[in-house]
Amino acid sequence: MASDSETLLSDQALPLEARERTSRVIRQHRAQADALIEVLHQVQNLYGYLPRPALHQVACELQLPLSQVFGVASFYHLFRLEAPTAHRCAVCLGTACFVKGGAELAAHLETCLGVRLDEPAGNGIWSLEHVSCLGACGQAPVLVVDGQLQPRLPLDDPTALNQRLAALGLRGGEG
Repeated sequence: MASDSETLLSDQALPLEARERTSRVIRQHRAQADALIEVLHQVQNLYGYLPRPALHQVACELQLPLSQVFGVASFYHLFRLEAPTAHRCAVCLGTACFVKGGAELAAHLETCLGVRLDEPAGNGIWSLEHVSCLGACGQAPVLVVDGQLQPRLPLDDPTALNQRLAALGLRGGEG
């Protein structure tokens, strides 16, 4: 009888079509173990994250230990091991944004969304993450909501800030 962890990591948990797409990615790299990072990037592009059964399949087809594949996937911050939420909000905490109230904005967003900063699963609808710089220092403080830059947030005017956040849909539990 398989243990719970073996069941979670079994490639049988992926539908056949998904397993075939993952195999195609691996074949594009001639099943070379030294292509692991690129394979993981492409597999993540297929699913939006790296499902554990896909990691198991990658390990098997590249003939690598699962611990090595999981170690690489969990080490690099660009890889996601959890399914993404429907909406993402990234608050800049780089120097310019931090000085202009980025940390206060992050705390305010945690309250608005009912989610903790950098919690991968978010609240099921929204995730809130910090970034070190968005390259818009002259427009600080800034955040990105579902890929759209939101500059010059009015932290000195709570009513205006809340109206702007509400217009962006930044409310807990609502999409």
